[in-house]
Amino acid sequence: MKKLIYQLHLILGILVSIPVLAWALSGFLYALPNTVEGGAVEKIDALRVKVSAPEAIAKASELAGKQLPTTALTLLMKDGRPQYQSIGGLGADSIFIDAETGQARMSEPPTAKTRFFREAHFYFFAGSWQVTLLLIFSTLSALSAVTGIYLNINYWSRRLFSRRTTAN
Repeated sequence: MKKLIYQLHLILGILVSIPVLAWALSGFLYALPNTVEGGAVEKIDALRVKVSAPEAIAKASELAGKQLPTTALTLLMKDGRPQYQSIGGLGADSIFIDAETGQARMSEPPTAKTRFFREAHFYFFAGSWQVTLLLIFSTLSALSAVTGIYLNINYWSRRLFSRRTTAN
């Protein structure tokens, strides 16, 4: 029985390690601001911000031609200018609103590198299978962890028990 669990653990480890490695690497690189998107993280020049957050939301809705259900409004420096990024109601797209002039524009399509990291990290490549694939890999990861815990408990309990018997 222990041999079967050991082999199962090895097979699960191989199956799970590839997507987990891709997820971890893409998340690591995605978290570094200059690696995927390009550009630099700049301190916001608050004196240049002339447009309020409610005005920015209104400008985004005006550009979209409908009232958007904004889920996030972020103020950032982009290309040396303070800008709001409005997210929500447009799928993966967002709207940038210049915080000085109020001019709104749609976000640029992501570069191939950015698309690759988003696809890898969020499993977008799977389409309608995204949730199913995540559940399968989560289950396999849990099984791998459980079999590893069992094997460790078994290994260490035998080692500790054999030391106690040889000491007596």
